[in-house]
Amino acid sequence: MTLRTIRLLFYFELLLLLRRSQEWLYPLAFFILVVSLFPLTFAPDPKVLQTFIPGYIWLAALFANLLAIDTIFFDEIEDGHLEQLFLSPIPLTLLIVIKLCVKWLVAELPLIILTPLLGWIFNLSIFVIIALCMSLLLGTPVLMLLSSLCVALTLGLRQQGVLLGLLILPLITPVLIVGVACIQQYQAGFSIVGPLAFLAGLSMFAMTLLPWVIATTLRISSHF
Repeated sequence: MTLRTIRLLFYFELLLLLRRSQEWLYPLAFFILVVSLFPLTFAPDPKVLQTFIPGYIWLAALFANLLAIDTIFFDEIEDGHLEQLFLSPIPLTLLIVIKLCVKWLVAELPLIILTPLLGWIFNLSIFVIIALCMSLLLGTPVLMLLSSLCVALTLGLRQQGVLLGLLILPLITPVLIVGVACIQQYQAGFSIVGPLAFLAGLSMFAMTLLPWVIATTLRISSHF
């Protein structure tokens, strides 16, 4: 396995995902729309909005992740490409890592890039925006990996959407709680090193273990 092969796989996966624009445009549009509607649910008090908007952005990012990850292995099943991945001399775990990295870059990174603009619209301080972006940067890989594992577990089932939600939400709720707590601690004047370190450790653990678990689950779900 050469670095050139990995670069080619990354490039082709990126090209395919960019051509399937609905897989990343819909979550992005959903994220912007939901955050933009947030002021309508509260009284027009700037202090109230500044207190609750970071948690709301985290919640919008969580549901946008669900939209982005729902069809991650769908095309591979439809065109029979998944069986070819099992037979490939390239380790399936590496292929999944490349696929998830591309998915995160296209579907999750734009949400984080847009967060400073949304924070500026709601008059958040620059330090709160930085803390929010850092928590999303460390937390969204965990959300994507856990969601991908749940998709692999429900692969090929008929009522996949309902079961997928029931599986994903309990797993990713702790990540949401820590991410929101990070911002709340900063707004209360406390250090956020602890929550950020926890998210970083959780992200490293997930990136180390879950691609292998997802690959094994895909083989079991496909009876291969």
